[in-house]
Amino acid sequence: MAARIPEGREVALLELLDRVLDHGVIIAGDITISVADVDLIYLGLRVMLTSAERAEELRRGQSRREIPA
Repeated sequence: MAARIPEGREVALLELLDRVLDHGVIIAGDITISVADVDLIYLGLRVMLTSAERAEELRRGQSRREIPA
């Protein structure tokens, strides 16, 4: 029995990338490598993916609603 995919609107990769860069995405994660209950390596990852324009707005503390048209 094959799984059925619900019919819906397809989103192109370019459109998805445009939405991500317009609003921004934050990715956070932690990885710990240990042997015999001794932590050997700890990696902390914090990544913000957004457009340069949006990053500048965030840096200045402005939202899109406050920027005059």
